[in-house]
Amino acid sequence: MAESNKMREMPVNKLMIQMGIPMILSMALQAVYNIVDSAFVGNMKVGSEAALNALTLVFPIQMLMVAVGIGTGVGTNALLARTLGQQNPRKAAKVAGNSLFLGTIIYAVCLLFGIFGVKAYISSQTVDPEVLSMGTSYLRICCVISFGIIYFSLFEKLLQATGRSLYSTIGQVVGAVVNMILDPIMIYGIGPVPEMGVRGAAYATVIGQIVSAILLFVFHMKLNKEFEHGVKYMKPESGIIKEIYTIGLPAIIAQALMSIMVYVMNLILKFNPAAQTAYGLFYKVQQFVLFLAFGLRDAITPIIAFSYGMGSKKRIRDGIRYGLIYTVVLMIAGIVITEIFPDAFASLFNAGQSREYFFGAMRIISISFLFAGINVAYQGIYQALDGGFESLVISLLRQFVIILPLAGFFSIFVRSGQAGVSLIWWAFPITELVACLVGYVFLKRMKKNKVDSLK
Repeated sequence: MAESNKMREMPVNKLMIQMGIPMILSMALQAVYNIVDSAFVGNMKVGSEAALNALTLVFPIQMLMVAVGIGTGVGTNALLARTLGQQNPRKAAKVAGNSLFLGTIIYAVCLLFGIFGVKAYISSQTVDPEVLSMGTSYLRICCVISFGIIYFSLFEKLLQATGRSLYSTIGQVVGAVVNMILDPIMIYGIGPVPEMGVRGAAYATVIGQIVSAILLFVFHMKLNKEFEHGVKYMKPESGIIKEIYTIGLPAIIAQALMSIMVYVMNLILKFNPAAQTAYGLFYKVQQFVLFLAFGLRDAITPIIAFSYGMGSKKRIRDGIRYGLIYTVVLMIAGIVITEIFPDAFASLFNAGQSREYFFGAMRIISISFLFAGINVAYQGIYQALDGGFESLVISLLRQFVIILPLAGFFSIFVRSGQAGVSLIWWAFPITELVACLVGYVFLKRMKKNKVDSLK
């Protein structure tokens, strides 16, 4: 109950720092080990260029699996925090139980795709037989053994909703360390372990995810005492599931649109495999920066949702103000890092023929980080205040409605050369700026209609 009292009474600026730092570190670590995965694969003695291209092509499906897991978790997080704010432990138990039931359904879908759909998906993006073989092997392993990442995403949000973000970070750290240790052992073949190349990278990834999920399950059962646990609460209730996805569906769509965006960008850049690989490598760097905003968003959402359940206008306003201020600080730091150290990232990935394209993407797309981070914070605020529609609109603008037509239009004018491809990169900052302006209008309207009207 001390955690609930903290959510009620601690000054919001301090609470956001206390909850946000573990979540930011957790998300940063997740992004780091995505980068490390590519770094190890990029330094393989044979087939490193093909392997990097293969990981670029599989990334959208990996993101889509995470999208459904995290989106379900986001809905659970906000609904659970609000329910606890309303002091309704029985409903809280049902919210947690139904989220785990949904996790089982999500895994079944991923398993079926891993068995039947992987090869067709990879072959739609490449005709290179080596890339096709590597991508199919890697993605099949990640889909068939995806229960680790799905349940990790759910238990992480269950802990965050009760203010125990430190424990979700511990689980993330342990899984990431396991993955980083296993990567070189399983990719290159060290000791009794045979050399497995990209398959080794996939096995290292899923083993790390399973370790994280098991650890967070233990933390959830032992520490989340504000509500009961048990299989009986996993019995699906349509009302609870509807409430979870009323909040979480926009988050799922937002993440899924990222997958669609990367997939379509791969198709747009298919005429130049080096540019295609460069975009995939830069996307991992971009995710490192934006994951900082996602981590802070995961503190913003439960804090504002809990305050909304309490009916506290002051704490809601403080959550909005400090959430945006801290996000801007993080994004400025991200822009500085990417603008100053592009050589270091290129060397880490052993970018090869993609190096110049990678530099171009780094210099131009990083301009968009400030607006993208603010858009992520907006979406966390919307989700906490039942603003699913507004969150969905911002996602559609950022990852579909503006970016893809604009990038496709720019690609008409350039079909080769680094300078020409750079025109495509400008679609990103233009898109994020427009979405940010729309998001500000939504926020002003939501504060008037939902916050100022509270008694």
